[in-house]
Amino acid sequence: MSKSRIHWLGAGLSSGPGIRKLANLGKSMTLWNRTISKAHAALRGIEHTNLDVRELKIDALKAALNPRDIVVSMLPADMHPEIAKGCLERGCHLVTTSYLSDSMKAMHNAAEAKGLSFVNEVGLDPGLDHLLAHALVAKYRVFHSPSENLRLVFRSYCGGLSRVPNDFRYKFSWSPIGVLRALQNPATFIKDGVVRHVGQPWKELSSFTLDGEEFEVYPNRNSLPYVKEYGFDLDWMVDFFARSTLRLKGWAKAWKDIFDQVEHATPETLEALSDELWEKYAFEEDEADRVVLFVGLEAFEGDKCIWQRSYKIDEVGNDDDSAMARLVSIPVTFAVDMIAEGRAVPGVSTAPRDLDEIRLWLKQLDAEGVKVIEQESCDGHWR
Repeated sequence: MSKSRIHWLGAGLSSGPGIRKLANLGKSMTLWNRTISKAHAALRGIEHTNLDVRELKIDALKAALNPRDIVVSMLPADMHPEIAKGCLERGCHLVTTSYLSDSMKAMHNAAEAKGLSFVNEVGLDPGLDHLLAHALVAKYRVFHSPSENLRLVFRSYCGGLSRVPNDFRYKFSWSPIGVLRALQNPATFIKDGVVRHVGQPWKELSSFTLDGEEFEVYPNRNSLPYVKEYGFDLDWMVDFFARSTLRLKGWAKAWKDIFDQVEHATPETLEALSDELWEKYAFEEDEADRVVLFVGLEAFEGDKCIWQRSYKIDEVGNDDDSAMARLVSIPVTFAVDMIAEGRAVPGVSTAPRDLDEIRLWLKQLDAEGVKVIEQESCDGHWR
């Protein structure tokens, strides 16, 4: 793999730290972007010894690929199937941060047969949240006795926040349209041992206190597949299980009018609302953002908590990069290394679930200055 070239597609706001890390390590890399000037802007502070920049055109990209090259796609998720097909044709590996789609899953056998690794969901959320969930379940298995019938409560909460709260309780790093569309997606989760469905996720808002700070959370997408994905046994009694979006306290009140508009919006009116919010509530150029990721698992005997473990990441942007950019793109570089060093499984996969690999990624996060805080008690520091 030493002669493999990395092809990084997309130099947007969430790509910079990952690009610069790989370039500073001297990796042979081509950065592909629709706008050349924006690509060069992402390369500040590095020497371009083994790196070149090209205008992103799919045909030109495919022609430039060689067997065993590694393609990192930070493009919109709907472009990944076409990129993946090109990787199959040219014999290349693939890394994305996007949720695993049915079209990507359909390429598993073909990729596996060619010994290619198509690794998805390796950003922040999805990505680091998966790693921490797998680590928690592994720890619970060491504690758990098959004879016990304990109630389990699992929470995976993540949110990009403004470092200094404003009246709107939120600011946007990029176009608000993604956040608005996400609010239109129904959510499925487990509450009180029963599967719940909600058409407007903000209508299932709840409060959540973490180390004395109060947040608001609402369920995100469909949490049910992750019960199996994270390795919960079929006979475990799951009382609560939700992957949710985390917001600052007061967010729902500040967004009340937005909810009313989102619920009845057409694609055109949603775009107009997005433009309006971008004008009013975009991050300033030098303004720091904040990202909070919490993943926790509790086991109850009756109403008594008898086992509790959690992981927390609470990062703030700095003069070089936003917290969101670091936490999305730095894990991508871990996936690139995993493929280059032959540790990735062939076929289509998501963030690693192997404990040795997870420990390595957590060690690498620490080396990058990202602190993952682990807490182990039933002291009620979060509820």
